[in-house]
Order: sequence, then C-alpha cells, then structure tokens
Amino acid sequence: MNAKKISGYLFIAPQMILMLVFIIYPVIKGFKMSFYEVYGMDSVYVGFENFKTLFGDPTFLRSILNTIIFVIAIVVLTIIFALFVATTIYDKNSKYVSLIRGSYYLPVMVSMVVMSIIWNFLLNPSNGLISYLFEKGGIQNINLLGDAKTVMPVIIFVTFVGNVGQAIILYLATMIGIPQDYFEAAQIDGATRWQGIRKIIIPLTKPTTTYLTVINIIATLKIFVVIQLLTGGGPNNASVTMMYYLYQNAFVYNKTGIASAIGVLMFVIALLLSVPQIKSFLKTN
Repeated sequence: MNAKKISGYLFIAPQMILMLVFIIYPVIKGFKMSFYEVYGMDSVYVGFENFKTLFGDPTFLRSILNTIIFVIAIVVLTIIFALFVATTIYDKNSKYVSLIRGSYYLPVMVSMVVMSIIWNFLLNPSNGLISYLFEKGGIQNINLLGDAKTVMPVIIFVTFVGNVGQAIILYLATMIGIPQDYFEAAQIDGATRWQGIRKIIIPLTKPTTTYLTVINIIATLKIFVVIQLLTGGGPNNASVTMMYYLYQNAFVYNKTGIASAIGVLMFVIALLLSVPQIKSFLKTN
C-alpha cells in the first residue's frame, strides 16, 4: 500500500471511528436490547416477547397510526407546496427570488424548541393570540391542542412550517440550474408555462423530489420536540407518535427492552418507506 492510500485512510479514519462508535454500535446494541427485558443491572433474554407486548398495546397501535399520518401529510404538503412556490418564482428577478427564499428559510434556521414554545404561546387557550382571534370571530372556548380532532392537524402544520423552507431552497437551486435551451425550445413549439413545468421542470427535479421524500420520512419518524412541548402526547394519546412513545418507555416507564423494540420497528418502517424511493432514483440515473 503506497503513501497516498495510507494518507487517504488516515483522513477518513476519524469520521469512520465516530460513525462506528456513535451510529453503527448503538444500532446493533439497540437490535440486541430489543430481545431482552432489563431489570436494573440484569437483563433476561425474552425473544420476541417485547414485540408481542407492543402489538397488544392500544397506545402503541395508536402511535403507529399517528406516525403514518404525520409521514404522509408532511411529505405530501412539503413536496406540493415547495414545488408550487419554486415553479412560481424560479425565473423571476434574482432579488425577488432571494427575498422569497430567505423568507421561507427563516423558520428552518430557528430551533424547533423555540418554534414550539412560540406556537405554544400562540395556541394557549387562555391568553394566546390565536384563541383571542377566534373569540373575536365569535368562536368561544377554543382549544386546538386540547381537542383530539384538531391536535393532529395543528402539529402537522407547525412541523410543516418549520421544514418546508429547506425543500423550497433545494427546488429553486435545481430549477435555476436547468439549461435555458429546454425552455427556449418549448416556447418555439408553443408550449404554455404549465406544459413547461409538467414536461420539463417536474421530470428534471425528480432526483430532488426523491431526496426530499426520503429525508422528510426520516425526519417525521423522529419527531419529538413538537409533541413534547405542545401536547405531551395528549389529549388521550391523540398525538402520541412512535418516537414519543419510545421516549416514554425508555425514560419515564424505564422499559428499555420495549423502547429498543420500538426503535427497531421504526428502523424497519423507515427502510420500507425509503427503499422504493431510492430504487426510483437509481433507475433515473
């Protein structure tokens, strides 16, 4: 092995060591712990009993449903809205594009903890601004976070507002990089703006769409801060997600075996949802 190869391995060694210690090892350990029941310092092998317990738990089944709703809603809303905004402004004046891009990206730069605290204040049923506006409109005693029918849409909206800016930035970067020859040829052929978007922009931004779909699936599966600060999984477990239920089992109920089993199931779900998107991306390249 020559000196150049050795130096290359030395450069990547710190990153590889960190990945092995803080990512690969915890994942393997989590899979192992999912087959054990922990009692203090002792652990007992129980096989698939933790998984059987979970699938017999109504709260966990509710968390799966809520998580699926979150994933579908966030991915669909983010892709559709980001595409709409990006296709509307990508060919406008550069200063205007920068203004819109910065405006939508601002919430992404703010910590989700801060965002959640602000929304918690706005949605407070006693003295929140949103409740006050509803009262002025004739709707009394509104509590959007305390109603099982409205809590999910509200949390989805809060999460969407905090994430959509990144998608808009990526779509704009992709669209601005599309050669103008395509659009000029389309104009010569008499194509309308909508036809140009449908036949040129959407197909050429498919890799970006795939990437955004995968990262939003993963990010939504890990949603925790918004749930913890706004609802605590309530009311009556109406907003509990798999990640939040994992946290409760690990740090509230001290059931690390059950929590590890939830982590394994989340990994499998993320894999099943992401693989079709990755295959679609690979086919286009």
